[in-house]
This record gives sequence, C-alpha cells and structure tokens, in this order.
Amino acid sequence: MVVRLDPGQSTSTLVSGPGPGGHRRSDILADVNAAMLIQAVRRRRGLTQAELARRAGTSQPVISAYEHGRRDPTSETLRKLVEAGGERLRIDAVAPGPDQPLPGDVGEHARRLLEVLTLADAIPARRRAPVMTAPRLISR
Repeated sequence: MVVRLDPGQSTSTLVSGPGPGGHRRSDILADVNAAMLIQAVRRRRGLTQAELARRAGTSQPVISAYEHGRRDPTSETLRKLVEAGGERLRIDAVAPGPDQPLPGDVGEHARRLLEVLTLADAIPARRRAPVMTAPRLISR
C-alpha cells in the first residue's frame, strides 16, 4: 500500500500496491507506514501529541510510540487517530497499471509485437510422442 498525503486536503488516502514490509501489523496495514501517516495528520492540523491523544481518548506516550514505530495500530485505531486529527481515512484498492506505457503510435505497437514474437520464437520446442495415447472410454 502506498500512503498518499495530500497537503491542504482533509483526507488521507491509503492506496494498495507495493510498499515496504517489516513489522507485524494487521493484514490491511501490512504495507502502510502508520507512523508517517499519524505524524503527518497531526502536523498538518497543528496538533501536539498530547492534543491528539486527548482527542483520541488515549495518552501522549501511546501516540509517541505509534509515531516512532514502537507500536502498530490496528486499522480501526488508525482510523480513530486520523479522525481525531480532523481528517478522514480512506482505503482504496487500485488496479495495477501496465509495466510499460501504452504505445504512442502504430509503429511502436508493431515494434513491441515483433519483439514479443521474436522472444516466443526463441523458446525451444518440446518433442512430443509421435502418437498420443489416451485411456479407452467404456460406455454403459
């Protein structure tokens, strides 16, 4: 997942996709840097850790532990912390994009097709038995 932090907007978006792993986290947050997200929301809103903790109903040391990566929030806790900071957490699933940009013209498309066909031609053919055998089917 990639965390998209849009300055000046009141929504923090988590977009699924490749990202760094590491700590044990809930499945949905496996690739999210919750520490960076919590800290960014807090700073955008001009809040101290103590103020965010008060709004979220927790303590300042817990916020500090989350922001420094010593603790990992569940998705529900992360949602509550972001909302306590005055923003909304949105989780989106995004289809993966193509590995290469789409061809710009017919000539580029033809070059790519030729490259694929050349690679396919380079794959050695497997030898097959001259006669294929199959079990007899008996109808009753």
